[in-house]
Amino acid sequence: MNLVTPDKILATTVSELADQSSDSLFQLKNDAADFLAAAKAIVEHIDRALDLKYVDRAHQLRLAASKDTGVVHFDDGNVRVTADLPKKVEWDQKQLHELILRIASCGDNPAEFIETSYRVSETKYQAWQESLRSQFTPARTVKVGKATYRLALLSE
Repeated sequence: MNLVTPDKILATTVSELADQSSDSLFQLKNDAADFLAAAKAIVEHIDRALDLKYVDRAHQLRLAASKDTGVVHFDDGNVRVTADLPKKVEWDQKQLHELILRIASCGDNPAEFIETSYRVSETKYQAWQESLRSQFTPARTVKVGKATYRLALLSE
């Protein structure tokens, strides 16, 4: 089967694809990875051009709205441009921990001010002695992700 375009591949049922030889699937998978890499590069290239074209105008509109980040809208000819400069906030974990202790020492509930989440390193968990690990096991849920398959040609 000679599937050379994304449209042809998508028009082929999964069952028909599964019936293909491993060599064909290997080639299709590699071709798809090449298409994806090229599409990502094209999108990034266009995004850089859009940023170059609209960064100053968007910045001026944000300044006029007294904001450093967020969404602004404007028209360029027949095109409505929505420029989003998202805010990314990071919190110093050590300082937050110290604040939690200070709030608790004053008799207040830190949960009223700060959301807390806990994580356990899976590598560390697996290295613990069973006596310690068994205490944490009831709080641990393992979920599976999407299966992936990598194909490589064997040397002949």
